[in-house]
Formats: sequence, C-alpha cells, structure tokens
Amino acid sequence: MPPVERERMKDIPAIAIEGLTKRYGPVEALRGVNLQVKRGEILGFLGPNGAGKTTTIRCLLDLIRPRSGRIRVLGIDPAKDPVAIRSRTGYLPGELSLEGNLTVEQMLRYLNELRGRRSDWGYTRRLAGRLELDLAVPIKNLSKGNKQKVGLVQALMHRPELLLLDEPTSGLDPLMQQEVYRLLREAREGGATVFFSSHVISEVEAIAGRVAIIRKGVIVEEAEPGRLVDMSIRRYRVRFCEPVDPGPLAALEGVTPVGQAGDREITLQVEGEVDRLIKALAAFPVSDLQSEHLSLEELFFAYYSDNGEKGESR
Repeated sequence: MPPVERERMKDIPAIAIEGLTKRYGPVEALRGVNLQVKRGEILGFLGPNGAGKTTTIRCLLDLIRPRSGRIRVLGIDPAKDPVAIRSRTGYLPGELSLEGNLTVEQMLRYLNELRGRRSDWGYTRRLAGRLELDLAVPIKNLSKGNKQKVGLVQALMHRPELLLLDEPTSGLDPLMQQEVYRLLREAREGGATVFFSSHVISEVEAIAGRVAIIRKGVIVEEAEPGRLVDMSIRRYRVRFCEPVDPGPLAALEGVTPVGQAGDREITLQVEGEVDRLIKALAAFPVSDLQSEHLSLEELFFAYYSDNGEKGESR
C-alpha cells in the first residue's frame, strides 16, 4: 500500500457499525447496534451468553447478513467484498471447526495455503511454542483447550490488520490466558486492531483499552474499564459509635442496604451522586466510613439485573 494511502486509512475506523439489526425468526438478536472501533485499539465486547456478541462478529465478516444497518470493516462494506475483509482479518470463531484427521501442523499449513502462503512458518512455530501447542498431534486427539490454541495460532499467524476473536481464552488455563493477553498486546503494538468478545469480566479488565457492553442486542455503555467502575454505583461501609437505627439511610433515594453487622455497621449501595448519603450521615454518630468501588464484574451484573431476566439474543 502506498504511503499516502496508508496515511489516509489511519483516519478510517477499523470497524464502523450503525443501526445494525438482526432477527432469528421472532427473536431480535440485534436491535440497533452502533459502535466504532479505532485503528490500533483493543476493544472488549462484553456481554453474557446470548447478548448478541457472536451475531455482531459474524455480520462483520458477512457470514450472516443483517436485517438493516450499515457496516464498514477497514473501510469496506462486508456485503460487497467479504473476501477483501477476510484476507486482512484474523478470525477466531466461538465454535471452531477443524479437520480431525490432520495434524496441527498440517491444518495450519493448509490454512496458510488458502491465504496465499502469507504466513511466516517460523513465526507460526514460535506462536505454537508460546502456547505450548504440539504441532505433531492429530486434531482429533486434542483437548478443547488445545483446539482453542490452534484457533488462536491460525488467527494470528499471518499478522492481520484486524483480529476478530470470539471468546479467545475459552477453555484455557489461567497461565495460558496470560500468554494470550501478551500475544494480543504485541499484535496491537505491531499495528493491529483487536476486537474480542467476552463474558469474562477479568479478561476485559486485563487487556482492553476500551469496553463496549451489549445488553439484549443493544450497546448500553462504552468506556474505559476503569471508568466504568467509577461511573454510577458505589458501596459504603459505615460504622457507628453506638447502636443506631439505619432505617432513614436505607430510605434514601438510590440507596440500598446490602449488608449489616449488628446495629453498629451497615453496608449501603449508592446509585448516582453520593451527596444525599453524606448529608444524611451528618445526623449519625459515624466512627468510620469506607468506600468500596464495585468491580467491573459487579457493575456488569448491575446492567443485566433487569429483574433477573437475561437477554434472548444470540
């Protein structure tokens, strides 16, 4: 690509989605997804199983067609030129299909042939080594975790511009998950954009520079992982000098008791501004006040509580 063209492409988002909808019969899998992913960032696409993560990724690659909306991947309309997108993308599907009778090496060499021999085999071997993947073992003899490693190697081995990864660490032990995180950071440092879906909160906290939360087929929040923790929900553990009736505190708007230790200590969850709680505490003999930031996991479940209901999307 000429330098002028490369410079122009920097200003084009790696992924741009507007008003994306998709139905599976009566089920609305996507209900108007809007999202942009900048070049060179790692974005975690967070949601529970069934929120619409896989459906979104498959639309990006034109593996399925949306009902409506606009998609551009690397500046290209997937419906018009899916081959161009796939040639520049490393894709790890949630359900990876591999030829069981081939060895790992034969499978990877076959995929490399399909890509026009774009992969450096030495680099492919190094990837396999870092993931402790034996290239000589037949696919049919691999565990679920080792099959996942094959999927990761095939997505990374041609050093693509864009990585689309659906639950990339599924089936991997914690040590191997950390190695995958290192590989994805290295890919970003090499200029790649990483878009990965997950329902594992710690995974998003560990690697993503930005997170998009999808709920029932709609993006409900976009932010840095750390900022989400600070946004709207906090917990406060209050200790009193003497026994008190905490009823007036629990009755405050946006304040919910979530724990109590006798009549001298209470834990309160506060949504939104804490000013009303602080002012109310002035009337009590407070000996100690501790703020507890919710983890991203707790915040995530707050988004999806909805009276215990889960999304029906795929």
